Amino acid sequence: MTLTVSVLGATGSIGRSTADLLDQHRDRFRVGAVAGGRDAEALARVARELNAEFAAIADPDGLSALRDVLGGSGIACGAGPSAVIEAATREADLVVAAVSGAAGLSPTCAAIRQGRTVALANKESLVCAGDAFMRDAKTYGARILPMDSEHNALEQSIGGGKIDDITRMTITASGGPFRTATRERIAAASAADAAAHPTWSMGMKINIDSATLMNKGLELIEAHHLFGIEAERLDAVVHPQSIVHALVTWRDGAVTAGLYVPDMRVPIAHCLGLGERLSIARGKPLDLAATGSLTFERPDEERFPCLRIAKAALAAGAAQPTVMNAANEIAVAAFIAGRIGFYDIAALVERACEHFAARFPTAPADVEEALAIDAEVRRWSEAALAA
Repeated sequence: MTLTVSVLGATGSIGRSTADLLDQHRDRFRVGAVAGGRDAEALARVARELNAEFAAIADPDGLSALRDVLGGSGIACGAGPSAVIEAATREADLVVAAVSGAAGLSPTCAAIRQGRTVALANKESLVCAGDAFMRDAKTYGARILPMDSEHNALEQSIGGGKIDDITRMTITASGGPFRTATRERIAAASAADAAAHPTWSMGMKINIDSATLMNKGLELIEAHHLFGIEAERLDAVVHPQSIVHALVTWRDGAVTAGLYVPDMRVPIAHCLGLGERLSIARGKPLDLAATGSLTFERPDEERFPCLRIAKAALAAGAAQPTVMNAANEIAVAAFIAGRIGFYDIAALVERACEHFAARFPTAPADVEEALAIDAEVRRWSEAALAA
């Protein structure tokens, strides 16, 4: 049976890896829609390669350019937020939600409200509106498949086990480019330094989140919502080899773990297979003997305060994760632009969390409220930076 797949964030790293697998298994899949941000040429290239039926560019001014590069293909297209929502809600057996940042919240939620099966690589959907998002999934009968490497490894490690039998879920971090650097060296780092991830190539923003370890904090919040497990049973460790992606510790002391080479096509293939295993061309099998040592260490929350801030936001609940994410996106953009230093990211995020703690004492009731909070925090953060 041929499955229809739509890919949101088709021009990003996850989208490109997904496209590679869809291309390898053309006999199994047809592509209903692809959506991208601002790069009309890249989006058109993916749409043509996958013979997509519809292409949506998020940039409202990008329609003319997209039409030009799609000319003669027969692929319908649209531009702006409404077009991305259309891509998310077209008939599909599986929607890959890989739009980066809070921008992915609306289209991902739109797919959920259509009762779709959603392969979730946009962790901000759960960070910004986790309670409401999971409630919508239950209400509309949607199925959520974790596509992030850590959460996919957790799901596979759990297998048929019971969440109540788990004493700890642990996700791993590579440690980023500054794992062994002094605080002084980190403080002087440029955006290019911070984006030089030793293992993954995920785009500038996500690579910097990995350097600050904010990415790992976001993933702890994501795991809390995906698996319905409280913060006290969640942990993160640094694992420089990036072979063990997650571990599950059971009440009897047994530990199950998800191991594979650092290739995002592995968790993507697991989601696309919907219970069946897909082969991966040009994939490298894991050779533990060749890998040699697997090492683990505790993250240093003094040198990487964003992880501490994210853990505090998870523990506090209410709208703190929503606030934290919005402030972080503004801070990272300012760091990339050279307006602030590396440690100013954590400083701004922590100030925002403190400032809005009383203003938003409850979790967003729905996605719309989460987006309203996100917008207010962004305005405040921009003003704070200007001041």
